[in-house]
Amino acid sequence: MIELEGVPELIDPVMVAAFEGWNDAGDAASTAVAHLEREWKGEVFAALDAEDYYDFQVNRPTVFMDGGVRKITWPTTRLSVVRVGGDKPRDLVLVRGIEPSMRWRSFCNELLGFAHELGVELVVILGALLGDTPHTRPVPVSGVTSDPDLARRMDLEETKYEGPTGIVGVLQEACTHAGVPAVSLWAAVPHYVSQPPNPKATLALLNRLEDLLDLRIPQGELPEDARAWQVGVDQLAAEDSEVAEYVQTLEEARDTAELPEASGEAIAREFERYLRRRDVGPPGGKPRPPASGGGGKEEDEDGSEG
Repeated sequence: MIELEGVPELIDPVMVAAFEGWNDAGDAASTAVAHLEREWKGEVFAALDAEDYYDFQVNRPTVFMDGGVRKITWPTTRLSVVRVGGDKPRDLVLVRGIEPSMRWRSFCNELLGFAHELGVELVVILGALLGDTPHTRPVPVSGVTSDPDLARRMDLEETKYEGPTGIVGVLQEACTHAGVPAVSLWAAVPHYVSQPPNPKATLALLNRLEDLLDLRIPQGELPEDARAWQVGVDQLAAEDSEVAEYVQTLEEARDTAELPEASGEAIAREFERYLRRRDVGPPGGKPRPPASGGGGKEEDEDGSEG
């Protein structure tokens, strides 16, 4: 059961969720929400009962020492609230956990009940999938929704995916049926370097979230980590001629496909982000339509349907 004690009245709240597991290639999505918690000093105020949703032989608890006392941390989904300051402050309800092992419908209903109690106006679910994308190019991030009206208002793609799904797809559909506006943001992670972490993909998700919500997210050390990650992968690829040739093939395909995308809208989106970083214009506010729907969606077996 979710405990809501001690939660203040929220301002224009948006729920941002990510789940480790099938929908989290390179841990990019869960790391993005962890970054928001860390940078804005979010405090966990509630957790779902692990007994209801997790198979502990799949996601095992961990034991740790706390002042000489052994304690156990159970795998679960935790919730925190952070306030984004500025001329128009607003609150983000952060949901970070592990894809549940069972009772997915009950899991989603519990989160939706929580969102209703706190007056959440929009749910944004972050995900990451494996794709045929080169590590040397900007990470494609697609924004998708199941709601045709929301797709038109926020310039998003209306998902057409059919196939196996993960908790991201199930939660988004649950939001749609409950009348809660919901969006999924998907980052494409190179399948040939899928092991976590992937700070470049995490940074791309956060940049897309900035555009969607029209706020400024502190980047911390992520840009430096992303550059170091790319240099490291460059070095590994250079040591294997077959990998280097494959990366070049992906680069050529990507550059050809995206040639028409060098548009005024893309330039405008980058300029808006630059202005936010210089604290020009409001750092917060209500969600507004982004300049573009993001990178092309890759409907893959990783569950990129939103």
